[in-house]
Amino acid sequence: MTRRRGTRHLDTDFGAHHDARMRTTLTLDPDVEQLLRREIRRTDSSMKAVVNDALRLGLGARGKPPRSPRYRVEPHAFGLKPGLDRDRLNQLVDEVEAEETAGRHGR
Repeated sequence: MTRRRGTRHLDTDFGAHHDARMRTTLTLDPDVEQLLRREIRRTDSSMKAVVNDALRLGLGARGKPPRSPRYRVEPHAFGLKPGLDRDRLNQLVDEVEAEETAGRHGR
């Protein structure tokens, strides 16, 4: 026990696992063990770090709807002639239709 400003404080040493909040034994299926070992080698991390990251990722994703694939817009070169305002194409279509209609009615 150590004294701090007139109070008593009990220090407890947990040894090498002083940061462990919960210890448990997991029985892993062989395929999961293989995936775990592969990830440990790939990331050069401890088993504890890999298991904690995997559990955070897996448990955090629970209940969320699956993410849809991103919609991708494919650009298209229209090859418009210089001077043609693409923002006014609807007006051009209206004018062409009006001319066609007038031509059918003999005007």
